[in-house]
Amino acid sequence: MASENRNQRVVVAMSGGVDSSVAALLLHEAGYDVVGVTLRLYTEERVDALGRANRCCGVEDVEDARRVCQVLGVPHYVVNAEKEFERFVVDEFVREYQRGRTPHPCIACNDRMKFDFLLQRALALDAPFIATGHYARRVVDTDGAARLLKAADPGKDQSYVLFGLTQAQLAHTLLPLGDFPKAQVRDLARRHGLPVADKPDSQEICFIPSGDYRAFVAERVTPRPGRIVDVDGNVLGEHQGVESFTIGQRRGLGIPGVEPRYVVAIDADEALVVVGPADALEQRVLRAARVNWIAGAPPSGPVAASVKIRYKAHDAPATLVPHGDWAEVCFAEPQRAITPGQAAVFYRGDEVIGGGFIESPAVPYLERTGQNTIRLQPRWQANGSPGL
Repeated sequence: MASENRNQRVVVAMSGGVDSSVAALLLHEAGYDVVGVTLRLYTEERVDALGRANRCCGVEDVEDARRVCQVLGVPHYVVNAEKEFERFVVDEFVREYQRGRTPHPCIACNDRMKFDFLLQRALALDAPFIATGHYARRVVDTDGAARLLKAADPGKDQSYVLFGLTQAQLAHTLLPLGDFPKAQVRDLARRHGLPVADKPDSQEICFIPSGDYRAFVAERVTPRPGRIVDVDGNVLGEHQGVESFTIGQRRGLGIPGVEPRYVVAIDADEALVVVGPADALEQRVLRAARVNWIAGAPPSGPVAASVKIRYKAHDAPATLVPHGDWAEVCFAEPQRAITPGQAAVFYRGDEVIGGGFIESPAVPYLERTGQNTIRLQPRWQANGSPGL
């Protein structure tokens, strides 16, 4: 928050939680012209509107954000974004499960709502910046290039869900909490009399009040029954829809057997769920699609990096092989349950250099050899060419 930016307008995305509230506080104290904006994602009349125990951006949260802005003496506005949220986040969430993938809705919300929808409206309000309560750091080099770094507090780092930011977006983004531990953020809120200082963090998926994503998806799709097979292609049972499964799942498979089995692959086109032993979940290579390189262009050749394959995972050493808008990731050691639909985020030290969405480590295609046997082959090989 350099001094030359003081007195400039910044739109703060305020969810009604302590993090975005303290982000607004810090910017206000730094001399920015703060405008609080809460995206309204639900109408009060909706039967699945969120209760206080498990949500963000619900009706109560709008009121909490308004009260914080009153304490700070800054304006607060509510922007109705229900249609956009339904289209870009909720509908896509359901479609991804239908495709046999496991989405991360917070990434879609950041990409399409905060750093697209909200940024465009901020610029229309003559605000050169938007700010959020994410725990990550943004730095600008002397040549004007922006970089995204992990938060100083590794236990709260949220850089994983921000890998889609572009240079154009980073140029208009402030991340005030990147250098603060969570305990200090709550302490700041208490010392400044913010009414959300002790408010619990939101849990689970914000638009699913019950936390039961399978039931949420099932209400919105037409089931397509299919088969459950083992890694040798033997048919073990049937299922009522691939949207009820995710890679690494052990419970609720509905198949007999003493030895533990896990979902190791899903082919939605053939309504096929493949199960196997724990070691079948170990993979060293993945393909990431829709890759965003934060510098604006991919590396000229293979590069060493560390790669994180899910939000709560540790990043692991790997080699990145760029191929335009997709990349091959080759890990030094096998990784467990590489899951299509999740993000693979690329780091060089603390810096996020890019990321993309996992396509597959080994999604099978089918060759039926008998009533109860299916031959499985990889849909793509490690060099990106189709499987033979």
